[in-house]
Amino acid sequence: MKKILINFLILSFYSFADGEAGSLSLDKDINEDRKISFPNTKEYLVIVSDLHTHSVFSDGHVWPNIRVEEALRDGLDVLAITEHLEYQPHIEFLPNKNRNDAYKEALLANKNNDDLLVINGAEITRIPPAGHMNAIFIKDANLLFNDDESNIPLAQELLKQYPEAASWEENKTIRDYYALTSVWPVEKAVDAAHAQGGFIFWNHSWWTPQSPQGISVLTDFHKKLIQENKLHGIEVANGINYSDEAFQIAIDNDLTIIGTSDVHNLIDWDYSFYKGKHRPVTLILSKGKSENSIKQALFEGRTVVWFKNNLIGLENNLLPLLNSSLSIKSLGYQAGTTILEVLIENKSDAKMMLRNFSEYTLSQNTNFFEIDPHSKKIVEIKTIEALKNIELIFSVENAFIAPKKNAQLSFKLRI
Repeated sequence: MKKILINFLILSFYSFADGEAGSLSLDKDINEDRKISFPNTKEYLVIVSDLHTHSVFSDGHVWPNIRVEEALRDGLDVLAITEHLEYQPHIEFLPNKNRNDAYKEALLANKNNDDLLVINGAEITRIPPAGHMNAIFIKDANLLFNDDESNIPLAQELLKQYPEAASWEENKTIRDYYALTSVWPVEKAVDAAHAQGGFIFWNHSWWTPQSPQGISVLTDFHKKLIQENKLHGIEVANGINYSDEAFQIAIDNDLTIIGTSDVHNLIDWDYSFYKGKHRPVTLILSKGKSENSIKQALFEGRTVVWFKNNLIGLENNLLPLLNSSLSIKSLGYQAGTTILEVLIENKSDAKMMLRNFSEYTLSQNTNFFEIDPHSKKIVEIKTIEALKNIELIFSVENAFIAPKKNAQLSFKLRI
């Protein structure tokens, strides 16, 4: 109750600070440094998105307009509101009959901001093997769940079948409602999202209630959805967790690679910007900023995840992003030496961790060195003899094109 009161006070401040309830205006003095920034590639715009967030309309602890304010502060281009349909821990004081209300509240808060696209979504929540799935770009979340009281006998059987259900919630009202909505076949929820043209992805597949070992395993249920083209993506990063196994499932099954915050509290409580942290995001390589362009990019798998300063994606998506983020030019040889100076510039928010795989050794660094975000670094290379052309090869140690496999960049320079 104390958390709810604190967030109500924060909500009140944000809602009325500019004199208009429900509408947010971004403070001009907000530190621009906290905004997530990656350069566009030669072919695509880089869209910064968080596709998995919660508010008090399910099990989050803030009003939806706080999510919008946080997204504006972090420089997001896309924010998805994805409340649990079945799990409603606040149902006694927030009945939430219309599952689109959280999205509507976020839209209202965002009405004066052109830079942020707020999209409608929902989280389909089931016991294993289905687990949790997000459906985004949906039109009506109400069609994805069913709380018909005629299903109460089935819900009671579910509670008997799973003794551990008693630990779902101490509150009987919440537990019984979760059971009632969970007995509606998950396939019907997925079909309803699919019929609306929704993009559906599998959430935190390594979640221990589903996999006690913390290992993502592709189930027959998910295989069937993939075969029917009803499962389009999978989270490889969620909150503070990452899964190599989920990354491999994405590669093997042509699923779009997703990374999300899954935020429930204030974003700054979970990802302290002042401590150098950032929320996990999905960088979408899109032809435009329209909803249709972004949606098409997701369906076509053009994404890179930024998680704890790691960049994760398929090679054909990650290399163009790295090549647009890093540039290199020759400054020539130091006078009277064959020590070549090159200037490397990092135009991205990621600290780049580079390992030298060239045939040449470095003068002031070991084979490993770092370049801070939005900065330049002079690197000295011992070429032994004066050259007119050179090829430099670096492995980006915090960029992954497959589990445990780093991206490599090659730069050909004219001296």
